[in-house]
Amino acid sequence: MRGIDIFSGVGGMSIGAAMAGVKTCLAVEIDRYAASAYALNHPSTKVICADIRSVDFSKYRSDEETVVFGGPPCQGFSTSNQRTRSSTNQNNWLFKEFLRAVQEIEPEWVVFENVKGITETEGAKFLQLVVAGLEALGYRVNFTVLNARDYGVPQSRSRLFVVANSSSRHFEFPPPIHTKPLTVRDAIADLPALKNGAGVDVLGYELRPISNYSRLLRQGGTTSVSGNLVTKNAPEILERYRHIPQGGNWEDIPEYLMSNYKDRSRCHTGIYRRLEWDQPAVTIGNFRKNMLVHPGEDRGLSVREAARLQSFPDSFRFFGSIGFQQQQVGNAVPPLLSKVVFQQVMSDILPTVHAIEAAE
Repeated sequence: MRGIDIFSGVGGMSIGAAMAGVKTCLAVEIDRYAASAYALNHPSTKVICADIRSVDFSKYRSDEETVVFGGPPCQGFSTSNQRTRSSTNQNNWLFKEFLRAVQEIEPEWVVFENVKGITETEGAKFLQLVVAGLEALGYRVNFTVLNARDYGVPQSRSRLFVVANSSSRHFEFPPPIHTKPLTVRDAIADLPALKNGAGVDVLGYELRPISNYSRLLRQGGTTSVSGNLVTKNAPEILERYRHIPQGGNWEDIPEYLMSNYKDRSRCHTGIYRRLEWDQPAVTIGNFRKNMLVHPGEDRGLSVREAARLQSFPDSFRFFGSIGFQQQQVGNAVPPLLSKVVFQQVMSDILPTVHAIEAAE
């Protein structure tokens, strides 16, 4: 199976696709730092760093079985973004470029990913347009919302997946594979001990792997890991952290320490959230802006800790300054979540392939 990753970011979906047997030949990403990270980690994939509107996708049509996949910008659909969560946000219309890519490439399979909020924005208007657009191109479409914690990711993260195929086959989404969710402890407890503002990228591991999950992401016998970068927060921010228990948030911070907020009651529940060691993480979005707090230290998460909670392998290198790296992690689709979707696509394909081979 040949893959084409649209709005690829650093390639979280491409990693999951590769785990399922899809070889991504092309990725398109406008952000030069994310595109550089993609190229660094996927050296055999052609990366186009450009505005998708300038790309002629007809050049990438092929007789090979192909899946086009990706997730257009989702900030405009996020439930935490009430300011531009409407049809006036031009980025909310970039799904049309995804549909254009499908029309020009004519793949057998399509996997479209986005935040759960797209099912709610303007009465699911944009989701309906995506589904109708694919059906107009001749695809049979199914969609659902999956939570990453049900598929081996130590994070509660609900994402919409739309899967379509040109063969009119009914697609069944994978059932949950984990009855007991993985925890923050499972994910990060073996990583290097860090302080506020840590700036040394590569460090030795703190402990041996403490879970099958950490063993999986360490992938063998390496003794060090990159991404041990932590935002340097001001003393007043650290003072706020000290008042937050595990599972707590901004509501646990005394009012006098939040005086710079005009109306602190308008903070959403994810602001200043301290993670819990023995629960899955909350959604890892913009974890620097949201001030997500380490479960045991008065500091923010490191790039690698957030990447672990997203299920990136430790060998994956992010690119650019710490701010760009944080954004790359938070914007990504968890690789292990995308893996189960692509495995299901492949399981639908293989019986047909075997039948053709038998006939020949």
